[in-house]
Amino acid sequence: MQSFITFAAFLLTLSIVVCFHEFGHFLAARLCGVKVLRFSLGFGKPIFTFKSKYSSTEWVLAPIPLGGYVKLLDGRDPQQTIAASEQSQAFDTKPLWRRSLIVFAGPLANFVLAICLLTIIYVAGVIQLPARLQAPPPDSVAASLGIAQGDQVLAWHPQTDKEFESVISWNALRWNLMDAISSQEGFALKMQDPSGRQFTSDFLASQLPAMSSSEDPFSRLGILPVLPPASEYFTLKLDPLSGLIYASKRVWLISKVSLSLMGGLLTGQSSLKQLGGPLSIANMAGKTAQVGWQAYCAFLAILSISIGLLNLVPLPMLDGGQLLYDAWELVSGKRISTSLQEQFQKVGFILLISISLLALFNDLQRYFSP
Repeated sequence: MQSFITFAAFLLTLSIVVCFHEFGHFLAARLCGVKVLRFSLGFGKPIFTFKSKYSSTEWVLAPIPLGGYVKLLDGRDPQQTIAASEQSQAFDTKPLWRRSLIVFAGPLANFVLAICLLTIIYVAGVIQLPARLQAPPPDSVAASLGIAQGDQVLAWHPQTDKEFESVISWNALRWNLMDAISSQEGFALKMQDPSGRQFTSDFLASQLPAMSSSEDPFSRLGILPVLPPASEYFTLKLDPLSGLIYASKRVWLISKVSLSLMGGLLTGQSSLKQLGGPLSIANMAGKTAQVGWQAYCAFLAILSISIGLLNLVPLPMLDGGQLLYDAWELVSGKRISTSLQEQFQKVGFILLISISLLALFNDLQRYFSP
């Protein structure tokens, strides 16, 4: 039963994230006057095909659920024969800004999905853990600053901004701390001890630990939550507008942290062991689905953000690669030739396969190592 739930949650998760991503491309293409030939959820030989008499688009369900694609009418495709009456609907005949918009709409849809999911969670109401701290480890930064058991975090501000922002829960504080640690930017916390005395603790950038797959940076920092009795948990419930604003800020912060971690992989500040593949996704999807719909939606939102950011990486075969071609066209005034793009595609394919295999290897190590 456990395996079935995990597998079902994995398929549902990928289907939702991929479907929204591809629908972003589809909707932008239609709005920009480009004919969509096929919308495929999954790869491989179609197992289900639908084409209504009112639409020229072929809707396909394929057996390999690790992605999907939208096939556009495009004069650069040697397999397509375009009638003179349809030339104006071809992707390659559109102005640069429309082509770029169609490409960018896929990742944008992932961010919109994340905002919608988090908004639903906050409007429905979600149980939150207070930002009350446990006694920090003796050798941690917090211990050196005099933070003690029971101290409550009231507000925080990064080093670059001296205006305090209210901290409503441990989850909100945790993402702010991850932002500070991943960007190695100092911050200040406004605290209140059990007696009601308020004070400020400044954490310098030089004191912050690095993100690591082998160590918990929060333990080294010394900021960990007290797990109170159930009666001290509270429900965060917002009106729709406040929920939308809060969710948008949360998506921005998660995106910022994720970008810092992705950049750390290139500079060597983050370990490649942190990469996760399909087994990690399946495991988290199964666990959160069993916890409840809110936990599952939160995981789905974070995954959607990750997929959106990944597709913006400037590698061939990703949306970011096409946007890089568009940037070249904008600067030089001419397009990169189809033959050169094909060569880049081959290099991009090798890189993506290598990254995928590394992520899968990390998964296998996590789940099958003693």
